[in-house]
Amino acid sequence: MKKIKVGIIGGAGYTGGELIRILLSHPNAEIAYVHSKSSAGKPLYSVHNDLIGETDLTFAESFQGSVDVVFLCVGHGEAKVFLADNPAILQTKVIDLSQDFRDESNGFVYGLPELNKARIQKAQHIANPGCFATAIQLALLPLAKNGLLKEDVHISAITGSTGAGQKLADTVHFTWRNNNISVYKAFTHQHLKEIRQSLTLLQSDFSEKIRFIPYRGNFTRGILASVYTTFDGTLEQAKKYFSDFYQNHPFTHVVDSEIDVKLVTNTNKCLLHLEQHEDQLLITSVIDNLTKGASGQAVQNMNLLFGLDEKTGLGLKPVAF
Repeated sequence: MKKIKVGIIGGAGYTGGELIRILLSHPNAEIAYVHSKSSAGKPLYSVHNDLIGETDLTFAESFQGSVDVVFLCVGHGEAKVFLADNPAILQTKVIDLSQDFRDESNGFVYGLPELNKARIQKAQHIANPGCFATAIQLALLPLAKNGLLKEDVHISAITGSTGAGQKLADTVHFTWRNNNISVYKAFTHQHLKEIRQSLTLLQSDFSEKIRFIPYRGNFTRGILASVYTTFDGTLEQAKKYFSDFYQNHPFTHVVDSEIDVKLVTNTNKCLLHLEQHEDQLLITSVIDNLTKGASGQAVQNMNLLFGLDEKTGLGLKPVAF
């Protein structure tokens, strides 16, 4: 098979770097260019130091043509501006990792494969889901599919420091983040909109509250979400709903043992663990925010767009400790 030629816009950040690392080992993809305004002309390894000896590519000052797919790894709000200034890019396939098109505006398809695989395969433009949104939706979609979201949904979730991006801010400094934890955007996080959008796609009458408390963690990468809601059924019934829903999705697994973030670090997996406490069903969900929550899922979407096995190039291995 002819290799997929890839262009990356905004390659100097965390998601851009992770995307480069994955694609350099992808058997069916070739990076044609990596664009960066801040690092134009510099080698990729001048920013992503671990790429020394892996590639001699330099950051391009402007985007270039003749590619099969473009990944947008720019900040939230910047993707719309970039595409407005460079409309020719829309003539090719685009996978946007920002939140700008997750409402499926401008012909974008929401890129959560466990929800929209068939639509993704036929799409031209993909809006990659948010990291918290991915972990939380995968914990709730089987319930919505079966019309079982009858009461408010409660969520407590924590993310690593890479989830805040690479730009300097008080809350990403090592001296603030280390040995620390904090709540942010309680009940107002921007991913709530796309979560509700997906749940109502499967359960149109869902109108209850989604009460989400996000935390900043003192670790580098990963998300753990604890999600609970009223459930009228047995734990065995709940497990069957989940196993049936994900039986054809190779990266999402329902497990009986308790789970933690280290089980999914550096993988494109989501692990789900179910418990029942009286009338409450507790679903714990863990993902790596930079892979399944961002760049890994973006490559999964690329694979689907080009008719590849969705696992291609994503046989990533976790670090156990």
